[in-house]
Amino acid sequence: MKPVVTFGEIMLRLAPPGFERFLQSPQFVATFGGGEANVAVSVAGFGWPAAYTTVLPDKNPISDAFLGEMRRFGVDVSKVVRGAGRFGIYFVENGANQRGAKVQYDREGSAIAIAKPDAIDFATVFDGAGWFHITGITPAISASAAELSIASVKAAKAAGCTVSLDLNFRKNLWKYGKKASEVMPLLAEHTDVIIANEEDCQMALGIESEADVHSGKLDHGAYERLSAKVLATYPNAKSIAITLRESFSASHNGWAACFNDRKKFIVSKRYDITHIVDRVGGGDSFAGGLIYGLLALGSPEEALEFAVAASCLKHSIPGDFNRFTREEVEGLVKGGGSGRVQR
Repeated sequence: MKPVVTFGEIMLRLAPPGFERFLQSPQFVATFGGGEANVAVSVAGFGWPAAYTTVLPDKNPISDAFLGEMRRFGVDVSKVVRGAGRFGIYFVENGANQRGAKVQYDREGSAIAIAKPDAIDFATVFDGAGWFHITGITPAISASAAELSIASVKAAKAAGCTVSLDLNFRKNLWKYGKKASEVMPLLAEHTDVIIANEEDCQMALGIESEADVHSGKLDHGAYERLSAKVLATYPNAKSIAITLRESFSASHNGWAACFNDRKKFIVSKRYDITHIVDRVGGGDSFAGGLIYGLLALGSPEEALEFAVAASCLKHSIPGDFNRFTREEVEGLVKGGGSGRVQR
């Protein structure tokens, strides 16, 4: 099995206990989080070899602690580069009912944000790899991080890797003078599998969507047309997965996804998630599940159902990382999910 490699920024995640507001109690729960690291943890947890690369501040105990955490999850971090800069932080306040979650970034001047475009030797990173995953978060951090991101997908394709790109539009990050729609197409043109929601397609790729998640009922036909437009715009892409989130409140979401591989358009089972514990990292769990499913399972239908179920389960635990095994996800796919005590 050739490993899945991911690349991006990792941050220290600071969250108030439970569903408290920022500093309601004078403490934070400290863990780690970042889209690409989240995907690597998911893939490794499902049983496929995974590696992660980034630029971390040198001689920094937080960097050391993070590397130890990734090794604990079975992720190869031997290609991580150490350099100047700081360790980025993000604060997250979990939402509940009609109060939405809040995220506050503190990542300016982080090691990866100031890393030079040649900081990582991607030819070495992709030696022996089979799949590469990146998100739209990394090129949003800084101009040099965008250059690193573009170099990464080009090198991955040159090495023969399948490339997946989660568009992951974050409006609060694009502040260095470039719009997402100016940069993201440069990555998408080297991508095999695109992962997105309807807003990502519009803001990152400039492709308008008639889909409306606020209408009360999802129009699958609109998503089929949107997926076809993206594939027509990027002829090198083999497929696109679009997540379908219905947000009734911070605690109650409908969750499903669709997939178009140019041969057929399929829609997954829909889950009604009524008591969300933490939705941050849910999309990354979907991406990790989809990558694993496309590599290890028998069909796109199975891969899509596995990815949606994995993400559904992730909504039930705090923290960025997925902590479910392949067997647990398959149990939900097969009709589990009653919540009964397992004795």
